[in-house]
Amino acid sequence: MKKIIIGCTALLLSTTMIAQNAPQLNAKNIDSVIKAMTLEEKAQLLVGGGNDGFVGSGSMLGHQKKIVAGAAGITVAIPRLGIPATVVADGPAGVHIDSHREGTTQTFYATGFPVGTCLASTWNTSLVYNVGKAMGNEAMEYGVDVILGPGMNLHRSPLCGRNFEYYSEDPIVTGTIGTAMVNGIQSQGVGVSAKHFAVNSQESDRTRVDERVSQRALRELYLKGFEMMVRNSNPWTVMSSYNKINGVYAQGNKGLLTNVLRNDWGFKGIVMTDWIGKRKDLPIENEVAAGNDLMMPGYPAQVEDIVNAVKAGKLDINDVDLCVKNMLEYIVKTPRFNGYKYSNKPDLEDHAQITRQASTEGMVLLKNDEHTLPLKNIKNVALFGVNSYDFLSCGLGSGCVNVPYVVDMLNGLKNAGVGTTPQLTEIYQNYVKYATAKLKADKNPEMWFLDQGKPKLDEIEITKRCIEHEINGADAAIITIARQAGEGMDRQIEGEFNLTDNEKSMISRVSDAFHAAGKPVIVIINSGSVMETASWRDRADAILVAWQPGEEGGNSVADVLTGKANPSGHLTMTWPISAADVPSTKNFPQNPDYYNLTDKIASGRMQGVDYTNHEEDIYVGYRYFDTFGKKVAYPFGYGLSYTTFEYGKPTVKEYGDKIEVSVSVKNTGKVAGKEVAQVYVTAAKGSYEKPAKELKAFAKTDLLKAGQSQTLKMTINKRDLASFDEAGSQWKVDTGVYTFKVGANVEDIKGQATLNIKGYTEKVSDVLKPLHKLNLLHQ
Repeated sequence: MKKIIIGCTALLLSTTMIAQNAPQLNAKNIDSVIKAMTLEEKAQLLVGGGNDGFVGSGSMLGHQKKIVAGAAGITVAIPRLGIPATVVADGPAGVHIDSHREGTTQTFYATGFPVGTCLASTWNTSLVYNVGKAMGNEAMEYGVDVILGPGMNLHRSPLCGRNFEYYSEDPIVTGTIGTAMVNGIQSQGVGVSAKHFAVNSQESDRTRVDERVSQRALRELYLKGFEMMVRNSNPWTVMSSYNKINGVYAQGNKGLLTNVLRNDWGFKGIVMTDWIGKRKDLPIENEVAAGNDLMMPGYPAQVEDIVNAVKAGKLDINDVDLCVKNMLEYIVKTPRFNGYKYSNKPDLEDHAQITRQASTEGMVLLKNDEHTLPLKNIKNVALFGVNSYDFLSCGLGSGCVNVPYVVDMLNGLKNAGVGTTPQLTEIYQNYVKYATAKLKADKNPEMWFLDQGKPKLDEIEITKRCIEHEINGADAAIITIARQAGEGMDRQIEGEFNLTDNEKSMISRVSDAFHAAGKPVIVIINSGSVMETASWRDRADAILVAWQPGEEGGNSVADVLTGKANPSGHLTMTWPISAADVPSTKNFPQNPDYYNLTDKIASGRMQGVDYTNHEEDIYVGYRYFDTFGKKVAYPFGYGLSYTTFEYGKPTVKEYGDKIEVSVSVKNTGKVAGKEVAQVYVTAAKGSYEKPAKELKAFAKTDLLKAGQSQTLKMTINKRDLASFDEAGSQWKVDTGVYTFKVGANVEDIKGQATLNIKGYTEKVSDVLKPLHKLNLLHQ
């Protein structure tokens, strides 16, 4: 979120009120405190205190003092009633606070954990839970009450700039991994703010774009992951997104925030807005009435607007009191309210080991011809690619972390005992120094997100002569191809999804030269999201997707390359052959100038920017490619290993409202490894069109030794088999035979079992209807 440094307006309290014997907040007297609050105090509690680390004290907003430098925002203290300020900090990949502070030499670095795509690609909920525990501990020890994360939006398009923060194109993966992360963080006594609720599918014009989507796609895809997480982890807060959904801003959408979130799902926490402040086209009374409890980052004018709206009869005081009660119930849970004495000294060394393990398990081996990996008898490599020497640990914007270090590929290989050719290393190291200094000097002041995270440096041309010089001194070539993206920026197809000319040339020349000498070429993909591979993958002997794996990235990659760790990651999104193959691409903004949109749309509405039609409907990701037989580069769920696995015949049984799928998995190779079993369901033919098959459960084995077996048992909630019936505003499971297919990915099904299931329906709120006709893909 872009920082907006603001002060707080002092609200004067009468001498009589200050002197009165006011109740002091505790968990049992919330109703009494609400009765004792003035309208102004109630309004102030619903408006953040700015996001520069300041809080009021004394009279409600008089004197200001800092709490946690670099935190994203605060709630406002009301000392008269014993209400403290609380602190929220960004953090999908770690606690985002300032690493240095005025007046002290102490540092306040936070651990850089793997980004969301890497964590999800582990398919390991216990591992993700442990990452969450470590992240929650750092929040606790740095005086942070709530981490603004995890990111729970779907990968509708491979071009979305914040896909690295999100988990998957599939809601079951999103909901399951998100639940593990939330439970892990909140086990430490701090909260989360799951975001961005909902349908934050793009960054271009994100503060006003209208996401036009059917009720069915909303319920089955875009809301499903949030629903699973809310039901199974009870998050302290949820963050309403900037965008509109079917013509109504999410933060002013009562159907979304009250009918769905609270009434249908049973959410008990607070809703806070994303960092937008006061909107010209959304009265604050609409936000409060919709169920938005906290307006962030907070402007003094918003307090006045709430007070005036109540006095003018535009806002019901009962709606205000409900939001105030939600806020107080949140506050009494926080470490700050409960007087926790934070140390400012979390165990960063221990957490570095956690991130190193998590990132290796999330890395996905896409290709490994002739068992090129793990490396054997390799003493020195020629290390190509700028990002081998300037490794990207995370994305840009609020999703980054101020880390103590980032291990690059050069040092990761060195730590594993693998050297690099000196001349090539010197060329790249000198270029990185120059390009970093130049980027800093040329930076556009409006590009604030470049101060949050590490921008990608341009690739340089490596000549044929230079490459040939490296062959004799190297046993193999390793090329790192990186991609960077982040908040406020969507990715372009040319040069970002696709390779640049320099990258194409580098891969081609290195491949030709090293293969002619009988030496392998390995490509490392250092990206938080999908990129094009089909045009160049035949030139590489092995391809490893390292994602943006956190501060230990180079060590983690070296662990996999050398065989210290066996890759067990599987893709949680489809890797298409071309961006044009993805059905959402035609309705996704291409080349929008984010900072000059007003001029661009002055003459009319711009599809993909001012509004986005979700014409693919329920056919997002593999649901489209698998159902319509469209070829892909790498399918959903795909991932190679250094060993092999054999699946037994699956069984399926029904226990009330639960369905259990069991399958045995045996390591038939020569080295220890882990496997992910994925359960896809083909529904009985009913009243609704369905994808060919949909993921409904998954499980990962323990580390199986050669010849060892394990039986995995996976539970599916019967309601997760339902389609959303728009006409009846209900979930509907049709009676009939369902086929449960167990596989290593969506295309590699190892066995199946069937079950005759009796149908049922579940009524829900009839809200969030589209205002415009959508030309849906399947109509």
